[in-house]
Formats: sequence, structure tokens, C-alpha cells
Amino acid sequence: MVNKEVEKYLLKVQKPAKYVGGELNSVVKNKEDVEIRFAFCFPDTYEVGMSHLGMKILYSQFNSIPYIWCERVFAPWIDMEEIMVENNIPLYALESGDPLSEFDFIGFTLQYELSFTNVLNMLKLGNIPICSKDRTGLTNIVVAGGPCTCNPEPIADFVDIFFIGEGEEVDLEVMELLRECRKEKTTREEFLIRASQIQGCYVPSLYEIEYNEDGTLKSITPLNNAPKKIKKRLMMDMDNSYYPDNFVVPNTEIVHDRAMQEIFRGCIRGCRFCQAGFLYRPVREKSPEVINQQCHTLCSNTGYDEVSLSSLSSSDYSQIVPLLDKLTAWSTEEKVSISLPSLRVDGFTDDIMSKIKTVRKSGLTFAPEAGSQRLRDAINKNVQEDELLNTCRTAFSGGWTRVKLYFMIGLPTETMEDVNAIPALGKKVVDEYYKNPDRPKGKSVSVTVSASSFVPKPFTPFQWEPQDTISTIHKKQKSIKEHIESKKIIFNYHEADTSFLEGVFARGDRKLCKVMLKACERGFHFDGWSDCFDLQKWLDLFEECNIDPSFYNNRRREFDELLPWDHIDYGVKKDFLINECKKAYASKTTPHCRLECSKCGANRYGGGVCFEKH
Repeated sequence: MVNKEVEKYLLKVQKPAKYVGGELNSVVKNKEDVEIRFAFCFPDTYEVGMSHLGMKILYSQFNSIPYIWCERVFAPWIDMEEIMVENNIPLYALESGDPLSEFDFIGFTLQYELSFTNVLNMLKLGNIPICSKDRTGLTNIVVAGGPCTCNPEPIADFVDIFFIGEGEEVDLEVMELLRECRKEKTTREEFLIRASQIQGCYVPSLYEIEYNEDGTLKSITPLNNAPKKIKKRLMMDMDNSYYPDNFVVPNTEIVHDRAMQEIFRGCIRGCRFCQAGFLYRPVREKSPEVINQQCHTLCSNTGYDEVSLSSLSSSDYSQIVPLLDKLTAWSTEEKVSISLPSLRVDGFTDDIMSKIKTVRKSGLTFAPEAGSQRLRDAINKNVQEDELLNTCRTAFSGGWTRVKLYFMIGLPTETMEDVNAIPALGKKVVDEYYKNPDRPKGKSVSVTVSASSFVPKPFTPFQWEPQDTISTIHKKQKSIKEHIESKKIIFNYHEADTSFLEGVFARGDRKLCKVMLKACERGFHFDGWSDCFDLQKWLDLFEECNIDPSFYNNRRREFDELLPWDHIDYGVKKDFLINECKKAYASKTTPHCRLECSKCGANRYGGGVCFEKH
């Protein structure tokens, strides 16, 4: 419901459909009929946010409760933001057109550290006080969830409550608590103290932080009876957890414009660099019957002709072939394609390939992560070179001609020999195509080699490791370029500058709030986009605040150092992570969860893969 003031300027901006709402399946309620208004804020553009599955689930779930009205808010792109600032138009929600300041909850999903500036900028555009200490009363409660809340300290001064773990239950419990507190006419402080007692709620204002003289953390002390450790929330019964039967269908193009179906949460693999693989333990699957029924309903209600099966590794779903049998029984006839976006090298079988022949052959993506076997063992990737080549041979025989290979550079223990093994592996894949008599005739192969820079993350075995300097990453990128011999190989790489800043915020502490506040005052936004990112401006800010970013990025931490996120508990034991880090230096692998339990601690949740009969 776009207001008249906004309407006047829509022809002056790119893609005005992003700012008007009114899409199919969007939810509009009568304000007088609801008690809680929740602004679900995605700190990026409409195109990115509307592709995000978590937002789709929670938007529908919140709106299924009669007394809650959840609306969507996205970061306006630069052209729209300029118009809004010039004309005093506050940031508004798409469903009602009401400004952010009229909402009880202002909720952000934190998917990427470089979106932190957008969080603060959106609060500023919505006329919400940036610092939580400056907000009063039982309204404008700023909350945040998502993977980056595993270390929320760099933005701890700005958020009232962080949701740790999965949000379906904890979010509703906090909204119910606000209703109670309103009836009891309690203060905001009392509401936050009571919220801290709900499992999965981290209220940063209730924790006192002390530092040692060398800048490391000395202590994290809970106040007002807040828990010493904040434990994550998990949905253990995936078949009965909430899943929407329709999605809001956008009126303009978005990044992933299709139906999405979650098939399981977590990952059995334990790759040592992968934060998601540890945060979402243990693996919990949906049954093929439930997935099939939900997929069919979604396609019927949205009109989408493609369903993407969402998970960290689709081929690790234990009943993938029976599931694909069920899906193809109706999808072929109804001309709906099924895509498996996250296949492992060792999971692409003839069986799976024959089932997904209906997918547009736009290319297959695999992630060997490292070029050499030694480094793949060090990071616990558990993929052999011959498995990758066999998989590519299978794909080429099935008609595919384009393969993307994802790698990381800057991994712990990496040498230049490991780096140069990346283009060598790309060349072997090209050779495999031309050796294959069953390849598509008259077509050439295209192999894209993508190398991102490794960023050490909390709750992984590499959380103590230094990150490569920018100059070292540049040297490695240059070496890969020079070693590419085939014109069939396209080389893409991630900018080292953005990875540097991502690393600072990934493992930063509360001292960084000072930098974040100055960045907000100076209008920093969209740091994940090359159009806006400027590392030098950030380095100047760090200097002004007397903070050395290399303290967070480029030093090795001792195993006994108190880490900024040590008061948060994701269910994985610290001793287990230390042991995995030591095994990396010995290039020793750990079997995946279905082969052998590695006693990481996730069995405390009493379900999922830990209790499957293997």
C-alpha cells in the first residue's frame, strides 16, 4: 500500500515495483484487529531479501497468528534512499506503507557481516534511535536473528534482543511476552530482563564486558540473573515445524524466483571452515511424504514452475532417490522442474542425474574447496580427486557442458603448491570432457573456477586461526591466473578487501560498536556491494577510533583465550573444535556423522542424525 508521498517519486528510481507492495499472497490486516506489529527487515535490496527462505517461513508463520501482523521492509537502493532523505520520507513497510517507528518489533535477519551497516542505516531512515539505550517504552523493540548472531558483539549496542538458533518458536514466545508486559504495564527494562530468561534470547545490555591490557577479553559477566550461557533454539521435529503453503510472489525480478522447499537442516560433514555445518547441528530431516505434499501445494498456490530443494547438501538427504521418485510423479506432467542446488561431488549419481533431467541444463556446481588432496584432508572436505572427475564424467555423459568449481584460498596450512593445484584440477576437468565419448556432440566445455578468500568464523575449528593478509590473497589470485593454461577455464575471484572487513566483523568484539556508530553517522551502507564499498574509508574510521583491525584478523588466538562469543552455546563442545583444529594440522580427516559419531556434543538435543540407526 504505497502512500501518495512515495508515489510521486517512483518514476525517478530503478525498478519502482520494489517499493510499492501489493504482490500476490502478501498479507494485509486491519490495524485495529492486531496487538503486535512486527516489521521484518531484510538489510539488503528487495531482490535479495525476497529470495530468502527464512523470511518466507517467518513472514507466513507470524501472520498465521491473528493478533500479529508481520510486514516486510527492505533496504532502499541508493537512488531511492536519496529521494527519501531529501523529502523526509521515513523508511516504511510494504504492506501498510506505515513508517518503521509505528512498529512494536523491528526485526532483522543477519545473513552476512557486511550487511551490519545496512541494519543501522535502516534504523536511521526509519527515525528509530540507533543505540538501544536511547529507546524507551514497550515499542520499537529491535531484535535480530540469523547466522551472524553467533557473534553479535560488533552490533551489540544497537540491538535489544538477539535470537540464537532457529526462530520459529522463540520469536513467538518473545512477542507473547510483550503482550503480557503491556497488560502488566511493566518497563522496557523489566521486559528485557524477562526475555533473557527465554532460551535462545541474548540481551546484550545485561552483560558486562571487561578487557585485558593487551586488548583481549578478560570477562563476560551476566547481570540481573541473565544466563551465563545463552543456549540456541532448534526445531527438532521438521515434519511438524511450520512451513508456508504459499509465498509472496514478487511483481519484479528477484535473485531466486522460484518455489523453495527445505528438505533438512544441518549437515553431516563437518568441513572445518564451514560455520553453517556446526551452527545447525544435528541434521534433522523432513520425510519424503511431507516434502512432496508441501512442494505440490506451493506450486499450485504460486504458479511457479521450478522447485529448488533447499539444504546445505541435497545429496546427503538420506531418502533423496525415493523423494525424487515422488516429485517426478507429478512434476513431469505439470511441467515443473526440480533443482538440487547444493550437490556434493560424491553425491551426484546416475540415479540422481536421471531424475533431474527435467532441470534446465544451465550448469552444475560442485565445491572441491581445495586443489590438492592434502589440503582437502586438512579442511575435512573428504572428497577425492577421482570422485570429482567421475562425477564430471557422469554429468558430461548426461548432456551437461558447463561446470562451476568453487574453491577457497587462504585456508589454514595452505602452501603455494596447494594454490596452484586449483587451476591444475580445472584443467583435468576440461580434459575429462574431451576424453568422454558420450559427451554432447558439437559443443565445447566451459569450466568456471571460482576462488573466494577464506574468512575464519566463530564456532568452527578454525576460529582461532589468522586470516591471510590482503597482499597474500592478491599474490595467490595472481598465481592462479598465471597457471591457467586452457581457454575453456573462466577464473572468478572474490575481492580480498571485502573479505578483510568481513573477517573483522566476524570475530570482532564490542569495541567495534564505536566504529559501527561512526560508519552510520557518515552514511555507510551496502558494504557487500562493490558500488558502495570503500576499504580506505573503513581503515580511516578504524584509525580515528584507535582500533587496529589486524588485531581481529591477522593474529592467531591461543586455545585458552576468552573469545567474544564464548557466552553463547551452539551445542558444539569447544574441546571438540580444538581437537578438529589440531587434526587439520596433521591433515587427518574425521568421518561424517552417518559413518561414525565424533562426539561433538550435538546429541544433547535428543534427536536427528545422532539417534538414527546407521
